[in-house]
Amino acid sequence: ADTETAAAPCACNAMFRLGPQRLVRQAAAASRGFRSAAPVSAKSYPIIDHTYDAVVVGAGGAGLRAAFGLTEAGFKTACITKLFPTRSHTVAAQGGINAALGNMEKDDWRWHMYDTVKGSDWLGDQDAIHYMTEEAPKAVIELENYGMPFSRTDEGKIYQRAFGGQSLNFGKGGQAHRCCAVADRTGHSLLHTLYGQSLRYDTAYFIEYFALDLIMDQGKCVGVMALCLEDGTLHRFRCKNTVLATGGYGRAYFSATSAHACTGDGTAMVTRAGLQNEDLEFVQFHPTGIYGAGCLITEGCRGEGGILINSEGERFMERYAPTAKDLASRDVVSRASTMEIRAGRGVGKEKDHVYLQLHHLPPQVLAERLPGISETAYIFAGVDVTKEPIPVLPTVHYNMGGVPTNYIGQVLKNTGNGDEIVPGLYAAGEASCASVHGANRLGANSLLDIVVFGRACAHAIAKFNKPGEKLPELPKNAGEESIANLDAVRHANGQTPVAELRLRMQKTMQNHAAVFRTGEVLQEGIVKLADVYKDMMSDLKVFDRGMIWNSDLVEALELQNLMINATQTIVSAEARKESRGAHAREDFKVRIDEYDYSKPLQGQVKKPLEQHWRKHTLSSMDWKAGKTTLHYRPVIDHTLDANDCKPVPPAVRSY
Repeated sequence: ADTETAAAPCACNAMFRLGPQRLVRQAAAASRGFRSAAPVSAKSYPIIDHTYDAVVVGAGGAGLRAAFGLTEAGFKTACITKLFPTRSHTVAAQGGINAALGNMEKDDWRWHMYDTVKGSDWLGDQDAIHYMTEEAPKAVIELENYGMPFSRTDEGKIYQRAFGGQSLNFGKGGQAHRCCAVADRTGHSLLHTLYGQSLRYDTAYFIEYFALDLIMDQGKCVGVMALCLEDGTLHRFRCKNTVLATGGYGRAYFSATSAHACTGDGTAMVTRAGLQNEDLEFVQFHPTGIYGAGCLITEGCRGEGGILINSEGERFMERYAPTAKDLASRDVVSRASTMEIRAGRGVGKEKDHVYLQLHHLPPQVLAERLPGISETAYIFAGVDVTKEPIPVLPTVHYNMGGVPTNYIGQVLKNTGNGDEIVPGLYAAGEASCASVHGANRLGANSLLDIVVFGRACAHAIAKFNKPGEKLPELPKNAGEESIANLDAVRHANGQTPVAELRLRMQKTMQNHAAVFRTGEVLQEGIVKLADVYKDMMSDLKVFDRGMIWNSDLVEALELQNLMINATQTIVSAEARKESRGAHAREDFKVRIDEYDYSKPLQGQVKKPLEQHWRKHTLSSMDWKAGKTTLHYRPVIDHTLDANDCKPVPPAVRSY
């Protein structure tokens, strides 16, 4: 097969500044002459081959930061994205990005680390948390230097607001103001800043290309298969290093703050490659999604002084978290709202939600600090926030789990003999699990995660590789299985449309793997989801047989990805017989650690890994049969340097 010439990426970049549609056309035209002579599948799909030093899949915050970091280091880099970069879901983040800058009061990154470990319910890996929190101030200053227009204090410093789970002096010094914000549109600003910065570099962007599968060769990742949505051509990318930055899979649930594009493509690609995902049972429900619409209302509202109230007008968080109140961690607040509704103190005709009150705040604060929220509440709830409360309900928001990595982004596998690095494969952002979030992510740590670990992937690849290194030839059957699957889905001629299967999956997950879980309900959900999986594999109906802008085909492929993620999530949740962070079991209400940390440790015998749950779940799957296999690996309790930063020992978690 011919290899793409140097002219194509240059042509791409020449048109990149002229807008998405012209770029896509130019990229397709530049590529059409490079078709392989031999078919890869029996259906004779022509293949266009490309060779790069590195390929990044996804162009949200993590993907853009990794891509231009690699190009800056001299690597010939391609970035594959199914969306135009500024439409990636990073754009929807509102509240801010955490960093111990100390602009509002004295702060220390070690206090930030303590809060993150505590927020994770001691399931976070402390070497990665050490790395992220220490790098946080540098990452924010770097963004400021890139031109990110942070809100400012009267002294001209970056404005930092209060956010959930953030404290001073290792939880003893009161509420911290650590969340660097651009009003309530921080993710939007961050994504556009990174996108603008990326245009300085000669990265080849393949926009509106859908990544299908990883290409593996003897345990190494050697490339990616992708589909061009505009003209239906198939593209085979050969590279030494691949970075997955594909985001989460919130759309596995019926009500989610996630965009419809959040379908867990990267985690599903890893599964089909025979690798593992980590901690998928930990799904964050944000306490304040708009009732009925599911749109996000940022935690920044409570950071600015907003409060949650029940039907009796009571600020109920004072009962559940006497110290932090409405700024307790998200899993605590979501459970509290759910318990208020269950106790009959919900609001509305059905008494099935609660109120977020902002109208006691000065109108100028709302206009200056929360302009987007004021607009969103008016459009989606018909509420004037200066006069009325916003109806809210806990809504699926974030996946703590993902592709297991170490603190520099290298993907890991572990089948009981310790962690092994998967050569050539990296992951960053919500698609990955470093694990800095453990069982529950703190608000405003996600934007930090994507910037720090996107950058870490680029630095690690630059450290272990040199630009222009000769690549081995791909295996003869490279991409064949991926194309066979594409062909089977494209010609699927059963009775059940994609939308019907997707709705059944979403309702099953919403009803059977929600804020509160029980073994019986989870087991029922596993059976129902297995039926959906079986129907997807045997009775799927795709109406459009074409290859050009075939949204029916792409949604069917995304449904496959969602089902792979959803199945591992509910099986992992059923297996974890404890409550920890976002995973709240009503039949196993306590956290089960190696010691009982509610009592003195003296005289206690440490439980072996098999007898406690302070460990990571690793799930793999025979995706054709829909069967999930679970392994476990220990949590990393040491930091990168104990002299610089001592580990945070487990304790009872309260706010």
